Amino acid sequence: MSRGMSIAAFSACAAAGAVVAALLATAPGAGADDGTTTAATTTTGATSTTTAATTAPTTTAPKLSKGPKLIAAGVTIGGTLVGGLTVGEARELVQTRFARPLTLVGGPGANIVVTPKDLGATPHFDQALNLAARVKRPGYLVPLKVEVSRPKLERLVSSLGARFHRDPVDATLKLRNLTPFATKDVPGRRLKEVIAERAIFLALKTQKRDPLALPFDMVEPEVTSGQIGKAIVIRRGSNKLMLYDIGKKSKLVRTFQVATGRSQYPTPLGKFEIVNKWLNPWWYPPAGSAWAANSKPIPPGPGNPLGTRWMGLSAPYVGIHGTPDSASIGYSASHGCIRMLIPQVEWLFTQVDVGTPVFIVSA
Repeated sequence: MSRGMSIAAFSACAAAGAVVAALLATAPGAGADDGTTTAATTTTGATSTTTAATTAPTTTAPKLSKGPKLIAAGVTIGGTLVGGLTVGEARELVQTRFARPLTLVGGPGANIVVTPKDLGATPHFDQALNLAARVKRPGYLVPLKVEVSRPKLERLVSSLGARFHRDPVDATLKLRNLTPFATKDVPGRRLKEVIAERAIFLALKTQKRDPLALPFDMVEPEVTSGQIGKAIVIRRGSNKLMLYDIGKKSKLVRTFQVATGRSQYPTPLGKFEIVNKWLNPWWYPPAGSAWAANSKPIPPGPGNPLGTRWMGLSAPYVGIHGTPDSASIGYSASHGCIRMLIPQVEWLFTQVDVGTPVFIVSA
């Protein structure tokens, strides 16, 4: 080969190498997508250089989604704990608890159940929930404003007052087997209506639904068993007068022989009481009595047919009195009165009062 041909051939080879190097430099590497490193070689004339190309991986941080807003810990609405709940959850809880019925207790076995709706109660949930959602302080007490229909509440309490009202029962005296005994006195009661209204309203407002005992005033009876004291039983058939001390158990104090009315003027039967007491009484002829016609009043003294003491009964013209005629004692000998020996009637006079019950029986 001539020198000229050799130079031409070498030049052609160099040109071809440059074209191949350019194509390799522009082609993508095999791992470029996963961040691998490739080498590119460039040949210029007889000299070749290697350049390292590095592709770094790209990463994107995930976005955190925001959760629902929660009410601060420990917050309550009208006494109901709503801390840690969403507003929607808190609404459902407070509404459910508010709608619970309220039991009003008027006594053993006397329960009345009412609902907030019965009383026209209107709670302001939105206002309370908005405040609960805004507060940041843990344990904040959010009040629940409640409006109650005053007419409905007053009608309810008035009906409860009538239903549970009880008049007091006085002790009375009765006979059992010819022995007097006092029936049990029973106190009455009256509903404290104003206080009851306030208590019901407060229970609705605070969402308390424990049984609510209604408040009452106790009304004492006018006559208790301990106030009866003494009682007298007169047995007409056997001509006896018996004095009893009335208490939890009746106690016989003393028994006396007496004179009662003869068959023409019988001593009346029934329950009476002492209406007056006279010391050293006058005797006056009973009006309209044939046996006393033309008789004149007799002053106190030894000849007075009433002796020294008189205890008039609620039966007209009948009384317990002394007599100077001791021989009549034990017999049916009077004109309807009950005669006693003078020392005995003077003692009895000190033991009884006006109002003392007197039973006259046929035994």
